[in-house]
Formats: sequence, structure tokens, C-alpha cells
Amino acid sequence: MITSIQGKLAMVSPLLAVVELNGLGYEVCIPTTTAEKLPAPGDTVRLQTHVVYREDSQTLYGFTTIAERDFFRLLIEKVTGVGPKMALSVMSRLSLPVLQGAIAAGDVATLAKCPGIGKKTAERLVIELKGFYAPASGASAGMSVSAAAPGGEVANAQRDAVMALMALGYKAVDADKVVRQAWVSLGPAATTEQLIKKALG
Repeated sequence: MITSIQGKLAMVSPLLAVVELNGLGYEVCIPTTTAEKLPAPGDTVRLQTHVVYREDSQTLYGFTTIAERDFFRLLIEKVTGVGPKMALSVMSRLSLPVLQGAIAAGDVATLAKCPGIGKKTAERLVIELKGFYAPASGASAGMSVSAAAPGGEVANAQRDAVMALMALGYKAVDADKVVRQAWVSLGPAATTEQLIKKALG
């Protein structure tokens, strides 16, 4: 199985990247949340990948972190009726910390706002994945089972910033979008406070 790919980023669009490696161009399907974090074409990029094999094709899916790839795997392997295309759509709408938080909190309404996800599918996401996440104390956000791993603090900063904006009246989807934009602008070392300030600016 191909678990990662590193090479020159030849092209990127909201849902697709082409990575050149040893004279070959690999087409990688990506969520919008991954596309937002990629460097400019021509730069070196590394993606964590998952391959889906069909009788007539094989499709490579890519993500910026192992946690995102593992969440994608959970969606397609554990949730009834969710395939790669729908999983990619869900992960394009909301960042991983917000998705995990919504699942842990049983927030069906937020999940149902993802394209292609109705109320029944959102309920299945909560029911079938809630056991993988534990609610954070004192907040409705969720904690990934891998939050203690490298990158966990980054995810927590993003999640906490989104929660703060929601407390100010932002809808979850809107808060997540502006925090993602702030993260891209400020970089992975940004604190919760810096993300909030940038998002509100």
C-alpha cells in the first residue's frame, strides 16, 4: 500500500493535486482543507495517502497529516453508506478538529451542513464514530485519539479558536473557514489567541 508520496507539486486545485516523482505524475484526490495548505506549484510536497482499489481503477487520496488520512479511513471503513467521494466532501467542508468536535458532541446539525450529508448520514457519523473521540472537558469540542501525537497542539489551537468564534455568534462552518484561513496566513506555530485575532481582523 502507498502510505505517502513526496515530490514536486506540478498542479493543485481545490480537489486535486498532481505530484511528480521520478518522471511520473501522480494524480491525488485531496479535500479543499488540504489544498489550502499546499505550497505553490513547483515546490516539494509530501502527502499522507490512502489508495482505493476498484476492479477498473485505483484512486490515490492525499492529506497533509496522518490524522487527516486516518479520519478519512474511519469514514469510509466504519460509517455505513459513506464512500471516498462523500468522505472527501465532508473533509472539504470542515477541518479535522471541528469534525472531531462535532462527532464527540453529537452535533448532527453541523455535520448535516456538509454537502451530500443529510440528517440521517450525519446521525450515522455520530453513532458509528463517537466511540473514537472523547469530549474535551468544559467544551463541546472533541479530542482526537491522536491528539497527543505531534501536531496535536496545532489541532487544539484551531479547535479552540473555532469554539471561541462560535461563542461570539459565528456558525460552526463560518468559524471553521476563517480560522483555516488564519492558520494558512500565520503558519502552524500560531496560537489560539493569534488565530482568533487574525480571524476577527
